[in-house]
Amino acid sequence: MRKDGRNNDELREIKFTDNFIKYAQGSCLVEFGNTKVIVCASYEENLPKWMDKDSASGWITAEYSLLPASTQQRCQRERTKISGRTQEIQRLIGRSLRACVDLTKIKGITITLDADVIQADGGTRTASICGAYKALKILIQKLLDDGIIAENPIIEPIGAISAGIVGGEVMVDLCYEEDSSAQVDSNIVLTNSGKIIEFQTTAEGLPFSKNQMDEIFNIAKKSIEKIVKLY
Repeated sequence: MRKDGRNNDELREIKFTDNFIKYAQGSCLVEFGNTKVIVCASYEENLPKWMDKDSASGWITAEYSLLPASTQQRCQRERTKISGRTQEIQRLIGRSLRACVDLTKIKGITITLDADVIQADGGTRTASICGAYKALKILIQKLLDDGIIAENPIIEPIGAISAGIVGGEVMVDLCYEEDSSAQVDSNIVLTNSGKIIEFQTTAEGLPFSKNQMDEIFNIAKKSIEKIVKLY
């Protein structure tokens, strides 16, 4: 039993509040326990400069930030230069959402997902991915309703969750205290059908076994199936 009373395979309370931001084209407040992230989705009818303007594809990108008071000690705003961690998370969110969308069905359109962490207690990147999927889903429906796109480009839902080995035991959905003491740290992104988008697992100390890796994957897969049902 964990300090917060959860079983090792038990998720924190998860909540999605749709259309949380009045002026956003698609938005969601996602909560994983005490981790809270606002994700907004917006679109432009043009492509990034590096893409061929005659491309048969669209694009999805993401930005991520921690608000200064979101952490136990104030974190600095990244005004002129973003950290390596932030770049890594932005790229993870972007490629996770691109993996579940047929980009040819949003031809000539760029969708941006802005994830702003307002309270951080572990698992901010995986919560951001889940919130980004929900915000994207809302935006896509608006694009369909307005006749801007003809077909739904979403191939299948995706979900993401953190997991790891803490005190020798495999656990899912780690809070900050668990994450900071984990012997193995994982971030997993899967499609609803169980296909892998990201399976990032790192030993913070001693190496782990293949059996433990399989256990981490299985606990994450079952958890993501639960998350997808909440969309």
